[in-house]
Amino acid sequence: MNPTIALFPLNTLLLPEGRMRLRLFEPRYLRLMKDASSGIRPFAIASINSLVSQHHQDRICPEVTLVSIVDFEQLPDGLLGITVEGTGRYHISKRWQEYDQLHVAELTPVPFWIAQNTSAEQQLLWHKLQLVFKQYPELATLYPQPEPDNLCWLVSRWMELLPLTPHLKRQWLQQELADTAKDLELWLEDSLEELS
Repeated sequence: MNPTIALFPLNTLLLPEGRMRLRLFEPRYLRLMKDASSGIRPFAIASINSLVSQHHQDRICPEVTLVSIVDFEQLPDGLLGITVEGTGRYHISKRWQEYDQLHVAELTPVPFWIAQNTSAEQQLLWHKLQLVFKQYPELATLYPQPEPDNLCWLVSRWMELLPLTPHLKRQWLQQELADTAKDLELWLEDSLEELS
């Protein structure tokens, strides 16, 4: 891997196979995109921990998701839009900022869940996700070929969507996939009854 990877910090989480649309207007992020699209340097989506101050060293969470650019578009407001897809999880081993305040880092790979078939009991995850896609069709368009039988894919999409604290998301990501699926099922039963 390239010794330095650019970081795009966001107040959200993206995991492998997850997709996200980004609007680029700051010069440092336009440079990030140009470097990535020309093969100079890839970039990763980094989650922001909004519970700590802006200049605290833990403001950027230590695990990031490397991404690839899958689409470009000119937005109605004239800005550049890109769609990215997560390709792998990494840990920041060293981080600093370049001349224009672009965050860059050296990364080491971290293990991530592997594909696993869903059980009959886990179909709640897909049922509720379909309801979210119906309510937010722009989200559904990111996934023209969803994977309802892949537990890793389903749990990952819910981890991206749910309004959980960064600490809880990191804790759930460190668990076994089946354990996190159970936690998600309980959360959905308690918190999303209005979607049934």
